[in-house]
Amino acid sequence: MITMQAPHCSVTTPQVTSHRGRFWIPGEIVETDAGPAQRAPLYVEWEVKDQETTRPPLVLIHGGGGQGTDWLSTVDGRPGWAHHFVEASYPVYVVDRAGHGRSPYHPAAVGPMGPPFGYGPAQGLFVPPERAEEQTAWPWGREPGDPHFDQLVAAFGPLPEDLGYSQDLDADRLARLLDLIGPAILVTHSAGGPVGWVTADRRPDLVTAIVAIEPMGPAFVEFPGMGRLDWGLTATPVTYEPSLNSPAEVEQAPPESRRMPGLTGTDVLVVTGGSSAFADFADDIVEYLNHGGAQATRAHLPEFGISGNGHAIMQEQNSEETIRPVLEWLDSR
Repeated sequence: MITMQAPHCSVTTPQVTSHRGRFWIPGEIVETDAGPAQRAPLYVEWEVKDQETTRPPLVLIHGGGGQGTDWLSTVDGRPGWAHHFVEASYPVYVVDRAGHGRSPYHPAAVGPMGPPFGYGPAQGLFVPPERAEEQTAWPWGREPGDPHFDQLVAAFGPLPEDLGYSQDLDADRLARLLDLIGPAILVTHSAGGPVGWVTADRRPDLVTAIVAIEPMGPAFVEFPGMGRLDWGLTATPVTYEPSLNSPAEVEQAPPESRRMPGLTGTDVLVVTGGSSAFADFADDIVEYLNHGGAQATRAHLPEFGISGNGHAIMQEQNSEETIRPVLEWLDSR
């Protein structure tokens, strides 16, 4: 057993003997006033248990404004979902999306930044006051200065101003990651959800399944301060058959005609918390994916006896329970 320490927590967790490392998916070389620079490389860290496994790799893709650390530990210092996946013998790749976390952002190379991701947006997404009574899995404070809420917000940074451009960068680098590691299952969160759909469009033979935690939606929605999902579930183009060549054509097409070859036959699990606004439109996302040819199902946590969760189910007090339906679904495939 090992004891993990955080500034406000001490917990004991089973020890996992593993190998780990890190590398980068480089960005394009661009000219700036300061000379050549890289545009938005993708940071990747990996970990695999020290024993042979036949389980497929998982690529963990964080949400908008976050970073890969969202998967590594919780706001109260417990091991994160990445640890539990490794413990279950899955090779794990945790990424920092382009321009997030350890994937550097400079406007001269990447382009204009969106607004800061501060306490206001964080409250609205993760700890909305109107859901405080029902969101029992977040037992901590909801105002700036609370140590747990501060831990959550400290990881957040700005997104590129253009949401479609951001998704395009992410999918390009993730596609190249899959070219290196081979077929994998994508595990996405929130605004990382569209990145999963675009990556599957670009590497359909290498995305074997997708677990979408509280994915961004519903189709064609506009998120204030972020952008609009012009192409259905994404802000950047994806392939439809028959061909749909503009956002207007996609939105006007009958639902049953929006076939997405990149997702055809792909198993998808959409996971939602019982106290999250994202649960309100999750069935619409599942329906859209199934019209597109995916084999999508939903895991609503209260139906598994897990209640009180908001948008960041991997960060909340019962994170060791919220991962259980995901592991069961992965094991059942």
